[in-house]
Amino acid sequence: MKIVTYNVNGLRAALKKDWLGWLKNVDADVICLQEIKATPDQIPEVALLEEMGYEHYWYPAQKKGYSGVAIFSKITPTHVEYGCGHEDYDFEGRIIRADFDKVSVMSTYFPSGTTGDVRQDFKYRFLDDFQLYSNKLLVEKPNLVVCGDYNICHRAIDIHNPKSNANSSGFLPEEREWMENFINSGYIDSFRHLNPEPHNYTWWSYRAGARARNLGWRIDYNMVSKPLGAQITSSQILANAVHSDHCPVLLELDV
Repeated sequence: MKIVTYNVNGLRAALKKDWLGWLKNVDADVICLQEIKATPDQIPEVALLEEMGYEHYWYPAQKKGYSGVAIFSKITPTHVEYGCGHEDYDFEGRIIRADFDKVSVMSTYFPSGTTGDVRQDFKYRFLDDFQLYSNKLLVEKPNLVVCGDYNICHRAIDIHNPKSNANSSGFLPEEREWMENFINSGYIDSFRHLNPEPHNYTWWSYRAGARARNLGWRIDYNMVSKPLGAQITSSQILANAVHSDHCPVLLELDV
């Protein structure tokens, strides 16, 4: 199974950059999207998606043009779970999950704290609640892949300048500690599992030519539950995809 996570930073904008052509070439079985910033009725290309063999499941934010997640799949899910049952997060369209016969795949968009203390506090609440949610879900769905934009760099290797960003949201000690604990609660960082090399990032600021200079952050992950660890066959950052300030991350599982 070929799974891709991609924060498209506005699906309508990405579609104008031949995102469908890219999707056809990458030929993912399941694609998890974040920051769709749209509802399906705003996407006339839905018909083309269906022609490509994709079923599509959307969980947009209540606020128009903001946040939102989706899953497109060539495999029919046995069940789709919209949201996590927490009003604050579901209002912002942050979690959707598709269950298949042998694996469950979740698309998640973690809050950013970059706009100030109020949202940073919201982010910390989300992290605590998501850990509790994950703990329960792993009991019910032990074969689980949690894809998405976590808005956290786990370690110094995951950010271009760890010293100057030591006090930046997304690389704060509390956030990094949460990520360490989350992984230790039952997950494998599939990219790092196979790729120990530095200078691999998934997001770049639009400022100062950061992407051309590869001054980035690795904040997009495909976290694989430990029972699936032996079935991870490939994990790649697809940095040549330029539809967004993020790039997609590919995971292949032998399931």
